[in-house]
Amino acid sequence: MSDSDETVERQGAQVDLPPGAIQVLEGSTFMLSDPLGDVHPGSVAGLYHEDTRHLNRFVLTVNGAPPVVLTSSEVDYYSASFFTTNPALDGIAPKSMTIRRHRFVGDGLRETIRVRNHLREPVDLEIRLSCGADFADLFEVKGKEFRKGGRMTTAHDPGRSLLVFEYEHEAFRVATRVHPSVDARVEGDDLLWRVRVDPLSEWHAGVEVLVHLEDEVKEPTHDTFGEPERQATRVLQKWQAEVPEVTSGFDVVWHTMERSVIDLASLRLQACVEGNEYSLPAAGLPWFMAIFGRDTLITSYQSMWVGPELAKGALAALAGFQGTEVNDFKDEEPGKILHEIRYGELTALGGKPYRPYYGSLDATPLWLILLHEYWWWTGDEGPVRSLESNARRALEWIERYGDLDGDGYLEFRTRSPQGLRTQSWKDSWNGLLFADGSLPEVPIAPAEVQGYAYDARLRTAELAERVWRDADLATRLRSDAEALAARFNEDFWIDRRGGYYAVGLDRDNRPIDSMTSNMGHLLWSGIVPRDRASVVARQLFTEAMWSGWGVRTLSWDDLGYNPIGYHIGTVWPHDNSLIAAGLARYGLREEANRIASAMLAASGYTEFRLPEVFAGYSKDEAPFPVRYPTASSPQAWATGAPFLWFRLALGLEPRDGEMVIDPLVPQDLGRVGLTGVHGAGSRWELWAEEDEGQISRIS
Repeated sequence: MSDSDETVERQGAQVDLPPGAIQVLEGSTFMLSDPLGDVHPGSVAGLYHEDTRHLNRFVLTVNGAPPVVLTSSEVDYYSASFFTTNPALDGIAPKSMTIRRHRFVGDGLRETIRVRNHLREPVDLEIRLSCGADFADLFEVKGKEFRKGGRMTTAHDPGRSLLVFEYEHEAFRVATRVHPSVDARVEGDDLLWRVRVDPLSEWHAGVEVLVHLEDEVKEPTHDTFGEPERQATRVLQKWQAEVPEVTSGFDVVWHTMERSVIDLASLRLQACVEGNEYSLPAAGLPWFMAIFGRDTLITSYQSMWVGPELAKGALAALAGFQGTEVNDFKDEEPGKILHEIRYGELTALGGKPYRPYYGSLDATPLWLILLHEYWWWTGDEGPVRSLESNARRALEWIERYGDLDGDGYLEFRTRSPQGLRTQSWKDSWNGLLFADGSLPEVPIAPAEVQGYAYDARLRTAELAERVWRDADLATRLRSDAEALAARFNEDFWIDRRGGYYAVGLDRDNRPIDSMTSNMGHLLWSGIVPRDRASVVARQLFTEAMWSGWGVRTLSWDDLGYNPIGYHIGTVWPHDNSLIAAGLARYGLREEANRIASAMLAASGYTEFRLPEVFAGYSKDEAPFPVRYPTASSPQAWATGAPFLWFRLALGLEPRDGEMVIDPLVPQDLGRVGLTGVHGAGSRWELWAEEDEGQISRIS
């Protein structure tokens, strides 16, 4: 990635979608189209499976003309409906027909096309579905660079009304098959139906798109066209049956819980590691439907009381890909937890370093934090025992490889020529800046990662003492954590501007003196002395940091501030959820509730689905939260943020094999009731209103 390319953020997140784009997904398959349901070459739209675009053209016309949109929308995360009508056609008045497409995605595509004639006379129609496949790698689409080195062929079979697109490049072989349920004429890459639709009657056809990966043919997830939603509905219903149910609360509680539950279901991936299947969250739609270390771990942490099996799956799957060697191309080292894994052509053939890529400084301590959190929340020692060797290797990475210069701090420096320049959560090229707007030189020691390393040591010490029965390790880790905290609070604290923490140290160990939201993560980790916690909280709620909708990533007093810069002035829901958790840790619960109330109010402007990021404009200048133009939505750690806010407001935590609550619920949430809360190896029901509440075991 070029350090000078200001448009490259988060490995290509800054990619425009078609206006009014309709997105449907299931697992590693997703489809982007325009509001007609069409995919046109030259756009980023298409049908994608495991980072390869299997359709880059999917265009419906009637008598040579595109329909006119009436209404189109996602129905469930895996389906969408497109209601359109005809324009004026030769001999047919406009709005004489309803043209409907119903789409289901999952390991391929199934779609029905229905044309209803509202006239009292028959109409003769030429219905054409133009198809095409370019098999572009996701990175080619985002980078807008197509240099296919393999051989593209077609093997259409007109006798079976079958379109077959194939691509082979060395060991990478993929194909797309398009087959209708009603015989069609094959013209080039198009399916053509010439039909007469009787008065007040309907014609319909189904279209099935199968994706082939090497020798494996993926069968679309869902059932036949007569009952296309049966299987997907069962999957969603199973997930919904296992997550807590809202039994009371104002609209914001009902709607955000429902939306987040459904979105988290849509973002689940099935990962196969050493023959075992694990369910864990992907990072987000559209460009991050993949396993990400940092995103997956934080989402699992946020969602612990909702579905702890996600954390269990994340821990096991990420351990299965744990680094084993020093590999500069992939920024890999032994014991390191991955940043991202991809499966497209460029990665499969070694042109990209993402199978997997390890350029994340914080994923390894976050993995240790989640391992402890899962044990503490569920009481399940199984993963702590089975993953002990992985945890020890993660500790070794922190102590040996993560500390580049032996000063006790974790630092990043990209070794891969295609790696990320910034390897902490604000991973855009300019995510970390000095107060004067200048870029620090690597290696960089980000502040919040030192906090994660501190917390990881203390948490792992408890696992060593109580589960592994290794008292020596526990003692050493606690001593190391105490020493890190003392050193950190000396080196990262800045007395100017009322006192705050630098966002990092540069290669010369100079404090990177911008004021950022990362301070809130330090509260979450517990590395901040109690006498400084209120100072940090006060800074987070200054006019320069607090937008009215949430805490900004960067103070507007710093010269690098930009309310629509990806990490330099925007407001991130997941960031604010960890800040709120940090405030609550230090007893600043009213402040934590202030964040939760503001962000839940913001969700009301986005249909109760929090996007990845909002612009940083203040509430005074924008009476509604301004959307960031290329934010992922749904996005996993934004989806998980409300779960963490509800947990904090309820004061929900395990204690001695029981679940307890200590509620301080904002008035704007009303009386909150939940049934089926996961914790301490049981299911629980509770109610809370303001500072009163009750919890009891139900199973």
